[in-house]
Amino acid sequence: MANIDLKTQIISLVKLQKLDSEIYVLGNERAAAPQEIKALEVAFELKKQDLVTLEKKSLDLQIQRKEKELQLATNAEGVKKLTGQLFSLKTNKEFQLMQQQIADAKADGEVIEEKILISFEESDVIKAQIDLENSKLKDGEKIFLQQKKMIESRSEEIGGRLNQLDAQRKQIIPEIDPKMLQEYERILHSRDGLAMVAVKDNSCGGCHMLVPPQVINLIKMYEHIITCEVCNRILYIQE
Repeated sequence: MANIDLKTQIISLVKLQKLDSEIYVLGNERAAAPQEIKALEVAFELKKQDLVTLEKKSLDLQIQRKEKELQLATNAEGVKKLTGQLFSLKTNKEFQLMQQQIADAKADGEVIEEKILISFEESDVIKAQIDLENSKLKDGEKIFLQQKKMIESRSEEIGGRLNQLDAQRKQIIPEIDPKMLQEYERILHSRDGLAMVAVKDNSCGGCHMLVPPQVINLIKMYEHIITCEVCNRILYIQE
């Protein structure tokens, strides 16, 4: 390695950076996949909750309706009992009072019957909503599974590509001096996967700050590794 000049080392590092840039982007995308799937699952579960809410409302209506039906049966039994007592009354006043009680009881029964009818109507509306939600949920499940499969397939595809890039990386690494490689990887990990940047239009390709002419001359001399004074990335001139 001692016979390899700095320019050759820089060229090898630039090749390595090209691979590492893709590795960084793909690695981040792959790392985000589980969270993307989790977000899809949460959204799908929220859609299920709408159906659960409607089903609970339907069940509550059924319970309330059964209670009213029991009240109506009790009311009817009361009216029947009061009617049976009419003929045992001795005075006209008692007879009139009993008739009023019967009329009031029947009126209460009519109110209960009306509430039962309204309950049936509400149940029909909710049943239609439940059927609609079930249909939407089936469509939503298909979309969810398709999106999940796409993310998983993409993750597998990325895994295969990362293996290829890693193999290519291993071919380049022996060309680079260990100390230079160590410095490159230190910067790589601290600068979001970007350690080598070209100077373009007298600006750093990493932070876009101005690179003085004297620094550009030093880069072209290939005597020392030159880093950006602002972002500390390794600078090179693209030829």
